[in-house]
Parts: sequence; C-alpha cells; structure tokens
Amino acid sequence: MREFCSCVNFLAFSVIAFLALTNQDDVAFSWSWTPSSLRVVASLPNPKTALYPTFNNAKMDRAVKNLKKDLKTETKLRRGKKKDENMEKIEAGLTKARSLIRETILNGSNESPYEDADYVPQGDVYRNAHAFHRSYLLMEKLFKVYVYEEGEPPLFHYGPCKNIYSMEGMFINLMETNTHFRTLNPDNAHVYFLPFSVVMIIEHLFDPIIRDKAVLERIVRDYVHTVSTKYPYWNRSLGADHFMLSCHDWGPRATWYIHQMYFTSIRVLCNANTSEFFNPRKDVPLPEINLLTGNITGLISALPKSNKTILGFFAGRSHGRIRPILFQLWEEKDEDIRVYSKIPEQLSYVEMMKRSKFCLCPSGYEVASPRIVEAIYAECVPVLISQNYVLPFSDVLDWDKFSVQVSVSELPKLKDILLGISEERYEKLLEGVSQVQRHFVVNDPPKRYDVFHMIIHSIWLRRLNVRIHG
Repeated sequence: MREFCSCVNFLAFSVIAFLALTNQDDVAFSWSWTPSSLRVVASLPNPKTALYPTFNNAKMDRAVKNLKKDLKTETKLRRGKKKDENMEKIEAGLTKARSLIRETILNGSNESPYEDADYVPQGDVYRNAHAFHRSYLLMEKLFKVYVYEEGEPPLFHYGPCKNIYSMEGMFINLMETNTHFRTLNPDNAHVYFLPFSVVMIIEHLFDPIIRDKAVLERIVRDYVHTVSTKYPYWNRSLGADHFMLSCHDWGPRATWYIHQMYFTSIRVLCNANTSEFFNPRKDVPLPEINLLTGNITGLISALPKSNKTILGFFAGRSHGRIRPILFQLWEEKDEDIRVYSKIPEQLSYVEMMKRSKFCLCPSGYEVASPRIVEAIYAECVPVLISQNYVLPFSDVLDWDKFSVQVSVSELPKLKDILLGISEERYEKLLEGVSQVQRHFVVNDPPKRYDVFHMIIHSIWLRRLNVRIHG
C-alpha cells in the first residue's frame, strides 16, 4: 500500500484584486477586472466592521495604524537606495503575465486555443476556462517559490500525513521536495514560504492542562523575526509576498500576532471563514482532505448513476451551529434523506456516499468539511450547508455547476429542494463533479492540474495581485 508521505470569485477571473505597496497613505488597493470596466476600490479592512475573535475595534485600529507606520518607514528607507534589480525583473515578468491574462479576459472567449498534452480546461465548471488555462501555463513557466530553510522538524519543514490535517503535511512535504516551482535562490523567488506547521506546534508544545496558547505566538513571532532580520525580503514587501499554510482550526490564530502577516501576507487556510476576516483578495482557501491512513491510491471510486438510489446522505458528529439543526430535522426520520450521528455498523460510510445522489456537507465547529472532497471522490453531488465559507479554488471553479447550496433556513425544505432538481440538471451537476475530480486528487509526485498544482495556482493568483517596488 502506497503511503502519501514517506516520513517526513480567478479571483473569479472576473474580479482580480491588486494589492499595491505605494508611496501613498493607503495600504492596499484593488483593480476589479471585468470585460467592460476597470475601476479602483480601496481594500483596506474596515476596523469598525471586521470581525475576529479577540480583535476588538481598538486592537484593529492599532493594527491598521501600525501597518501604515511600517509602510511609511519602509518607504523612507527605500528613498535614495539603489533599485533592487532582481525585484524589478521579477515585477516586469509579473506585469507581462497580468497583461496577458487581462487580454485573455477581455477577449471574451471561454475556450482555450492552447494545446496541452495533459488537459485543456473547458466547460462551464470554470468561470473562464480560457483565462484559467492561460494563467496556469504562465504559472508553470514563471512561478518560483523560496522555502525558508531556517527551523528544524518536527515544528518546521514537516507536517501530518494522515487524518483531518493531512493537507497541511501534504503541501509542506511536497513543497520541500519539489524541483519545478521551488528555487534555492531567494533572489529569483516570487513568493516566500514560511514552513511552520501549526499542527505540529500544537501537538508538541501545547499543554492541554496549562493551555498556554501563547506558545503558538512565541514560535511564529520568533520565526518571522529570524527570517526578517536575516533576509531583506519580508521588510521589502511587509510580508505581502510571503505565505503560510495551515489546516488546523488555529491556523488563523497563528497570524494574529504579527499584523503584517494578518493584513498583508497570503494565508492559505482550510478555515476560510469571512466572518473571521478571511480575505479572499489575498488569502487562499485550502481544501480539507481527510487521508485516514495516508494512503493516496484509489481515492476516486464511484458507482454508475443507476446505482445511486439514496436521495441524500450524511453521517457525522453533532457539533457547531449547523449540524444540530440538521440532526433535529432529519436524523433517522426519512428513508430518502439518510442522516446519522453514528452510522449503523452494517452500513459502509464510503458505500453510502457512492450510492447517494447528493451528499450533505454541513459545517461543524469550523466552516470547512472534508465531506466536500469525499463527495467529489465518490461522484456524489455535494450539498453545501455553511455560512461565510469561501470555497476552495472558487477563483477558478464555478461551484454552482457541480454542487448545490442550501442555507440553514432552508433545511426544513431540504427534501423538497433536492427532489425539485430536474434529472437534466442533476446529470449536468454529476458531469461537473466528475470533471473537477482531477483538481482535488492528491498525487505523490504531484501531477499537473491536481490539488497541489491548484493550491500553487491559487497562490500565484494572489501574487499577481501584489506589486512590490524594488
């Protein structure tokens, strides 16, 4: 059995946010790219409306002021200095890439004219298949990632390969061994990866009795201090071309303690909750994939449509705000809507998903759920029941074409909603699920257009949104 680890809205392509570090007082701006208009809107978070645990308005105000102060300080330091030729060269390449992608968007065609031996994106599961293909090919040609070498396993350069946090370890371990995107020369990098694992920090240093959450703050602060004093790259961009990645519930918490990381760095998170100030203009939603044993063979397994005799299915624990409502309304109350807090021993969870037309994916404690990807693997149309969740790869993929979204208020009518979906629409949804499977598959080594490459592409898009002056 092969183990995954050996040991160790484009922004919808119709809206691209463009973070510019300028000499102005404003910290960030965005360009909304549409076929008919080009407009500039401020994208600095409003401290009066942004919500985040422990971040009250006063703290938010101070963080924003500190960020502006950092920007002014860095601007003064740049004055009179010789321009960074490497940075100017990198930005020139990104400017060209932006121009080519924008040209593709303005062209209006949704079909890619480019030949590709492996796969040519097409169809309405993509927001703009042509633009995505153009961007993806440019990414493969240009994009370079520098992984900071500081830090020792298991807290750095290593992550979990099994269970609910698998994606954190998957990316860290595959990025460490990657030879296509990873560069060993930091002057050639477009982005810089901070390779700490929140899961491993919590597992090895967090005492469940003392419950000192500051241990996470100390590790992250010390690491950023180390790389920002040893290298010029963090201070040059105020962290805007740096990224961290985590699938742990405390992944967002790891960024609270450094306002530059919180406001400007790219945060790749499973917990992509906008009510907790996940910002899709700069942050990347990470798909949550539960690799129970670490085995990545045979993940996709489906039955013919004729074998899908169950209308809807869900089995899982009752936690969070949404699931108790689902259980109260539907747990073991309907033969067509099969909902279990504990699946009967005679039933197989995987087989039940494969035999179902629709797989219910309610949020639990956090907005993300591994059942979304499990449903895609089983060719079961996901029914998304969540609030404030930014879906993975939604900058490229149109989730309405291969999933159904049901609000919490609509749960009493869940059966009627699913029965009301015509056979024609269901077949299109099922075709969409089958088409997007390749984008959620874990491969070792990675294969083009798989989940690793889609994560890299999401980071590439955010880096395109940033212009750094050398």
